[in-house]
Parts: sequence; C-alpha cells; structure tokens
Amino acid sequence: MSKVSVQYQLPKAAASFTSVSVPHPIPGPEEICIRTKAIGLNPLDWKSHDYGVMVQSWPTVLGIDAAGVVDSVGSSVQTFHPGEEVFNLCGGSTRAGAYQEIVTVPSHQVAKKPASLTFEEAASLPVCYLTAAAAIHNGLDIGLPHIDASGGESSSLKSVLILGGSSAVGAAAIQLLRLALPAVTLLVTSSVQHHAQLVSLGASKCFERSIQDDPSTIKAATPGGSGVDAILDPVEAAAAQPAVFNALYDAGPKVYSFVVGGQNPRAPEGVKPTPVFARDIFNVKGGMDAMSALATLLQDGRYKLPVRMEVVGKGFESIEEGLEKVKGASGTKYVVRL
Repeated sequence: MSKVSVQYQLPKAAASFTSVSVPHPIPGPEEICIRTKAIGLNPLDWKSHDYGVMVQSWPTVLGIDAAGVVDSVGSSVQTFHPGEEVFNLCGGSTRAGAYQEIVTVPSHQVAKKPASLTFEEAASLPVCYLTAAAAIHNGLDIGLPHIDASGGESSSLKSVLILGGSSAVGAAAIQLLRLALPAVTLLVTSSVQHHAQLVSLGASKCFERSIQDDPSTIKAATPGGSGVDAILDPVEAAAAQPAVFNALYDAGPKVYSFVVGGQNPRAPEGVKPTPVFARDIFNVKGGMDAMSALATLLQDGRYKLPVRMEVVGKGFESIEEGLEKVKGASGTKYVVRL
C-alpha cells in the first residue's frame, strides 16, 4: 500500500479548511521533504484565507513558516539528511504550503535548527527575517555582512526610521540594521508597551505610533535635527499616515522601502520607493545562503526572537483560531504545534 500524507487544504476563499490525503511527496533533485512539527502564522495567511490574496489556484495549501524533521532529500542535496531538525520558508505552491504533514521546498529555503530553539520558536522566524533582509538590502541598498562579507559599512545612510517596529519584520529589521551599520541612528515607531524590548534589540529611540502624523519630534531626534535619510515600512503605515514622509531629510537620499501588503502607500515626489517581498533576498549576492546565515546568527547569539512567540494550540484544527488572533496581533507571533 502506497504511503500518504495529509494536507489541510482550503477549497476557496473564506471557506473552511478540509483534511485531504495525498500521495507521500517525493522531492525533486534540489528539494527537501520535511515532516512538519510547528507552523508559524502570518498576516498573509489570514488575507489568503479570507480574500484569496496571492492564491494562484484552488484548492490550495497555505502557510509560509514552518519547522520540522527532514523526511527525504533530492539527489543533488548534499548538506541535509533525513532525521535532521530544520526550519524553513514555505509557500509558492500547494506542495510547498506549511499546512500539511510533509512540506516540499527548495533546499535554499531550509536551515538546520539550532539545538537551543524549540520547533515552535524556530517556526516563528523564517519569513520575518527574510522580509527584513530584503527590505534592508533591496529596499535601502544596505549590504548585509552576515550573508555577504563585502556589505554593510559601505552605506552612506546615517539614520533610518522603522515604522511598526513591534511587527515581526520590524523587530527583525532592527537587529539586522544594527549588525550591518553599528553606528546608524535607528528610530522606531510602535506602541509604547514595546519600546523597552525594541531598544534592547538595537533601536536608538522609540516613539508612539501617533507621532507619525506629525513627525517633527522624530526629525528633531536625528543627527543635526535635519531628518532621517531613509524610512523602512514593514506594515505600510505610510498609506494611512503619509505625513510621516516629512521626517525625511530634505537634502538627503529620501529612500523609502516598504513590504508589500496590499495598502499601496504613495511616496511623494522626490522620494524613492522600493516595494519588497521576502523572496527578493534570494536574488542578491549571498542570498541563497540567507537561511543558513540566520542559523549561524542564532547559534552565535547575534540574533534573537524578534517578538514574543505564543503557541495557540496543537493540530491543524487550531489554525483557524490562530488566524483570528493574528488579525489583532501586536508584538506576538502565533504558532501551531503539530
């Protein structure tokens, strides 16, 4: 009798999930099949569930963050072996969605899980880290020395404003920017209750989110009080609060990097906007090793869980409850244990 695996499929937008048995997957030459132990939940998950955002066909398998144990590897994969504990980026196809017993993904999307992390902690990490890396490298044109030793200090940016710093991407970006540019003035907006945590991750100073409507105080906190050189926007905050662009230095580079989330912020004339996705980082020098580089940062203690992790339940049936929690999340990453 042939082996089977369970997928937690979504038949159409806003429908209920269904458990479906499918043939046990076989990896392609450069792929790895991973038996999922934990799934990280993200805003894209509920948007895909409720509205079909970024879903190419139905039925589909959602989920972009996971951790588990290697089940099998493709013929060209040399660095991973069955039985190893890993964490990985998922998504992009039905066989690659995280909401299933065995997920199949390209090997560059996988890293070995540090022994110090639980499966649940590891599953909270991939997409926020990769998105932050893309927002910094691709959006702000700042090299990341942990994936390319020639990057980092060559940037001319002296100050950066991060909007939504308590989001998982924002808190990841604080850490990566501090590693890349140790002397940069790093200003961050978030709810007040998260300020101490964000300063501990590397923020120079934090501000309440409401200040984005009148950023004169932010401007005053920059070197010389002239304004920031760049804005990194993980939550598309500028779409609702465009006045925040006034925090930019009038004679500066006026760089704006934003994570695509569907709000379509419009940058004013003279500001250079760059939309980014997590997978953009794989296209830069050293980017195919971005996940393994994250594992090294974690092992060396140079990167921490960006936000608090909370397990919402065990089993696929806990996903729907978890997605409702994600809609109102602030400073928390929700994870399902399998």
